[in-house]
Amino acid sequence: MNVNLTGSNSTVEATDALYREGNDDDQMTKGSLSMAWYGVASAMFFVYIGAALAVAYGTKDALIGLALTIVAYGLINRVLAKYAINNRTTVALFSRTILGTAGSAIATIIFALVAIYYAVFEGSIVAYAFQVAFGGEMWMWYLIVVAYSTPLILGGARRFLDKLNGWLLPIYVGGLIAAVVWAGVQYGFSSTWLTQQPESGLAVTMGGPGWLATFAAYMGVWIMMMFTIDYAALGKRQDTKFHQRWSFGWAFYILAYGFSACVGIFLTFTIPGLEASETGIAGGIVSMMGILGLIVVFVSQTRINTANCYLGAANLKSFGERVFRIKLPNLVWVLTSSVIIFLLMLLPIVKYILLALAWQGVLVTAWVAIAVTHILITRGLSQEHGMLDDVHYRKFNNSGLIAWVIATVTGIIMLQLGLLNPDLAGVGATWGPILTAVVASAVYALLWNATTAKSALVTTVA
Repeated sequence: MNVNLTGSNSTVEATDALYREGNDDDQMTKGSLSMAWYGVASAMFFVYIGAALAVAYGTKDALIGLALTIVAYGLINRVLAKYAINNRTTVALFSRTILGTAGSAIATIIFALVAIYYAVFEGSIVAYAFQVAFGGEMWMWYLIVVAYSTPLILGGARRFLDKLNGWLLPIYVGGLIAAVVWAGVQYGFSSTWLTQQPESGLAVTMGGPGWLATFAAYMGVWIMMMFTIDYAALGKRQDTKFHQRWSFGWAFYILAYGFSACVGIFLTFTIPGLEASETGIAGGIVSMMGILGLIVVFVSQTRINTANCYLGAANLKSFGERVFRIKLPNLVWVLTSSVIIFLLMLLPIVKYILLALAWQGVLVTAWVAIAVTHILITRGLSQEHGMLDDVHYRKFNNSGLIAWVIATVTGIIMLQLGLLNPDLAGVGATWGPILTAVVASAVYALLWNATTAKSALVTTVA
């Protein structure tokens, strides 16, 4: 079980009481939460990654892998969203269950750093777009981006997302559609973007079919599962079905991944000389559409970056309070994360997006696999609740920690195959995330069942 065996009866009673008494009065309405979450859909990264995978593996395989990704994301997030809504649990709180109170600090800081990294990356795209449009020094645009982003999260997720993302969504979607029409009118419409073949010789080293390599590449963005938990925890229980289907399910990923990828693929193979990189696509849109293109990039990146900055600051706060036992106002954590974001922007971090995705993907994929496995194998047992104090949880959950370490090591070894033999680089990239998830799930299930059986035996003997 996730709780300390000592005093387990009182723990169950406390949990059940919290679950019964918990009401939805202070939770977000389904419309507000849905619009808040859909702000995450507007990352230019989603436009870029679809185009990059089509260049690497061909449009056909990229779209097949994308379809499988949408199905997988929909199924996994359906489970995570329901659990988070029912139990009011965030990543930081749920990590106490699968890793223990001490182990949860590791997951929290990883989540914070990944969110901050994405804030750096997406913020850099806005700065680059401003430079393309107006010139100037990049450090100046970095500072401007951080300066206007920081106030957007000072009031918390509910305030800024409610007010901002509702009216920005149509601008983002309409802007990308306008970019497609603009490119087609200027350079000509054709079906060649649907028939692009993979780069020469890549099939030999990718470690499997292109659609599988595409699916594995999107596993590097399983951080979205963690995002789902933190957002879903704000929802009302009466809206669970709606959020499973529309907010966090397939509908969202059809827009975030499917629509964005198709736009990226079309623009890449329609605009002459357009590079399949995030800065390349953003710069191409601004160069082609002028101020309208700048508005599209600004809107899309502002929407996603409010989420990145908020989650980065929130989890940084959770880590600081848990590890260093310091209580500071939210403003301090927001400003701290903003300073970190600005300093990291000064580094050439955009150049290392794929490497960063691979490494953080291993850690996050293992965590998600363990989380989903735990939820599935503990169905029907007593409910948890995010309001429970740490005293009700073990300091270390060996089942989760061992599974996480073994799976992470497995994934890292697979990623390093290319260092031993360049021909194996594709094998590691394709199979690394998949093996990570399988190992994490299998090891956790085995250790959890063994621990449960041992506890039952001890109880029977006693």
